[in-house]
Amino acid sequence: MTKFRPCIDLHSGQVKQIIGGTLSDSSSELKTNHISKFPSSHFGNLYKEHRLNGSHVIMLGPGNEVAAQEALGSWPGHLQLGGGITAKNAREWIKRGAEKVIVTSYLFPEAQFSLARLEEVLAALSNDVEKLVIDLSCRRTGSKWMVAMNRWQTLTDMEVNQDNEGLQRGIDEELVIKLGDWCTKPVTYAGGARHVEDLDLVKKLSGEKVDLTIGSALDVFGGGSVKFDECVKWNQQQDHR
Repeated sequence: MTKFRPCIDLHSGQVKQIIGGTLSDSSSELKTNHISKFPSSHFGNLYKEHRLNGSHVIMLGPGNEVAAQEALGSWPGHLQLGGGITAKNAREWIKRGAEKVIVTSYLFPEAQFSLARLEEVLAALSNDVEKLVIDLSCRRTGSKWMVAMNRWQTLTDMEVNQDNEGLQRGIDEELVIKLGDWCTKPVTYAGGARHVEDLDLVKKLSGEKVDLTIGSALDVFGGGSVKFDECVKWNQQQDHR
């Protein structure tokens, strides 16, 4: 069943909505859609109030550990956490309140997928696969989608068998269809959503197999095209069908 899955993106200790392709080591290149006046715990409590399971906290670079802990503390055991997760700290973040940890760049040393590193992370989690989420952020290259790491800056050698992040350019419909065909595990699509009707679109295209994250377009993140309350209502309607 397709569901709305919100996020809490952290950058330099603040909740922000960032245009993904501009996130690099150079602050002069950073472009943001929104910087929230509220702390991360505000959004954690908001998601808790509406029982939005599957919500995720992402640490975009250094200086976000305190804000991440505050978010996790607002709803212990229910928020997923990603950003800088490795075999060394995965178990610690679970102990600190994360429901699951989300891993990307650590699995791709020198931009090449490492099965050994995946096994290391799983071992750190006592081989509990339910505690692990793999984030396959990707960019379209020609007719393919390649996994991107290092804050969307580096393409890896792994093909997903585009970067709409933060741009509100619309859903990549072809990719959503393929995710619905390929995936046997729970999967969430993020990037480009700009209308609440995109939830219906993803539901239809994926055969109800893919969830959707809406970020920059949400009113709680300064967006003007999607109301958070509408997304909550949409989820509730799915529960009663």
